[in-house]
Amino acid sequence: MTFVERDGAVREVEAAAGLSLLEIAQRHDIDIEGACEGSLACSTCHVIVDADDYARLPHASEDEVDMLDLAIGLTPTSRLGCQIFMTEALDGLTVTLPGTLPGATRKPAA
Repeated sequence: MTFVERDGAVREVEAAAGLSLLEIAQRHDIDIEGACEGSLACSTCHVIVDADDYARLPHASEDEVDMLDLAIGLTPTSRLGCQIFMTEALDGLTVTLPGTLPGATRKPAA
């Protein structure tokens, strides 16, 4: 899967099935907080799912939608990383961390 970091750097990482995006990001030192440790009690693992990938995701639960209302930079394809679990069907998923710097270019990480 691919993360677009806040500075615009693109990071392609291995994403094991069954792990949440929050867990995947943390295992690869991607700058995502997850203050509630994935217990659906905050919105600090907010990610923006690529529009082409969004339809592949299961629908957000009512609790996730309620938490997303607290997220900064909410978009129509916003989700919480702790609520998206990798499956083979999500292979190639791309998400952007909110707050990407304006004018940042999407470049591969070194």
